[in-house]
Amino acid sequence: MYPIAPLIAFTVSFITCLCIIYFTKKHSIFLDSYDSSKPQKVHNTPTSRAGGLGIFCGSILICASYFPFTLFFLLAGFITFAAGLIEDLKGTLSPKKRLLIQSLSAVLGMILFNAIIVDIGISWQFPLIISILFTVFAVVGSINAINIIDGFNGLASGISIMVLISLSFCAYIVDDMQLLYISLIVLCASLGFFVLNFPKGRIFLGDGGAYFLGFCIVEIAILLSQKHEQISSWFVLCIMIYPVYEVLFSAYRRKRKGLSPLYPDKMHLHTVIFRKITKNNYKTSILVWMIAAPFIFIPLLYMWHTKLLIATVLLFVLLYNFIYFRLIKLRKR
Repeated sequence: MYPIAPLIAFTVSFITCLCIIYFTKKHSIFLDSYDSSKPQKVHNTPTSRAGGLGIFCGSILICASYFPFTLFFLLAGFITFAAGLIEDLKGTLSPKKRLLIQSLSAVLGMILFNAIIVDIGISWQFPLIISILFTVFAVVGSINAINIIDGFNGLASGISIMVLISLSFCAYIVDDMQLLYISLIVLCASLGFFVLNFPKGRIFLGDGGAYFLGFCIVEIAILLSQKHEQISSWFVLCIMIYPVYEVLFSAYRRKRKGLSPLYPDKMHLHTVIFRKITKNNYKTSILVWMIAAPFIFIPLLYMWHTKLLIATVLLFVLLYNFIYFRLIKLRKR
């Protein structure tokens, strides 16, 4: 691997984000304006929401220049990234159209680089049709999982960076240089955005950035777990359990109230923590990082041990529920 490549990815992303901040404010495009009627708005100044463009440029330019074999990977991710970018610009894509485009990216991943889930750590493999459907479900779920936690400065990008660090170590341990390269490059491109997003929030990730990071993370994780027998498929779920469970719990919570699972509200764990504990944007992100970090890094010590990984997933679910309902009770007092 060219040692300078990750540094270039960081630099390209950082400079691109600086340019985006300037041009979006000058031309009043891609701006996320404050609107108190929207449940997840916590900033009070118009801010560019095209930070994902910096991450994408930093990733694809370096991968295409140094590692052409990863180009198919990023091209598959471009489709869902473009859908998010259109949403950031116009806000005109319906949830069904977004899900369809995200599903297309998942299918392209299966066709172009064989990113398909054939088993989940049990003694038999899925039939082909089940593998395809389950892979699409996993990819679309992960894409939206990163987006759903994108509520505070550095929250989604910080969690993504930690997951990419874990995946990089995992790829290094199993000596998969191809996946190590792409993990480090997307990681460093994300850092180029992160330093401008945290703590001050000079630029936001946007739907495009969240979708792209979610796609990259889940595809790297699928390839690692399916190519290397020593990595349990439950390792993938374990390191992504915070955003994934946030999606599942939010859908369940909204359904109980008779609302659409896609209906936005102020009841995510991070928003409840903000209102009841931190009352501060970036401190909320730090606290959530601290909760999620052990479940992202510690499983590296037993990434082959399915039963321990399942226990870790269940432990997170119990911890999440305990914290969440404890805070909800405080909220009602």
